[in-house]
Amino acid sequence: MINVLIVDDDAMVAELNRRYVAQISGFHCCGTASTLEKAKEFIFNSENHIDLILLDIYMQQENGLDLLPVLHSAGCKSDVIVISSAADAATIKDSLHYGVVDYLIKPFQATRFEEALTGWLRKKTAMEKRQYYEQSELDLLIHGNSSSEQKMKAPR
Repeated sequence: MINVLIVDDDAMVAELNRRYVAQISGFHCCGTASTLEKAKEFIFNSENHIDLILLDIYMQQENGLDLLPVLHSAGCKSDVIVISSAADAATIKDSLHYGVVDYLIKPFQATRFEEALTGWLRKKTAMEKRQYYEQSELDLLIHGNSSSEQKMKAPR
């Protein structure tokens, strides 16, 4: 079972996301946090094992991005998918810099939500099965296609 923590200050949105998670086979919402402090308490509690964090950016007095360097510096192994109305390039760039594995802009379709979670699980499972890769396998894993499929023109 994949344990998911939802970090969102809007209780209705958190509940909606919890329901979406519950509909995806193999995923379980193990908790919700309405502040970054509550999220950190939950994440760093040794009794909790969190595989995936669904993180909002715009939270009342806080910025969800502030959680990312904390997780990074603590060596947290939980992956993060951002679910936010923040659509500016700087926020997205900062999120990707800290290793966010996917980014959903609100409002989103339920199918895109499911795609984000199942796609993450597919990649995670594939990475855990192998120790070494051929370039074409790595291209498929990262980009969804093989470099051998792409015809690149040589520079002139």
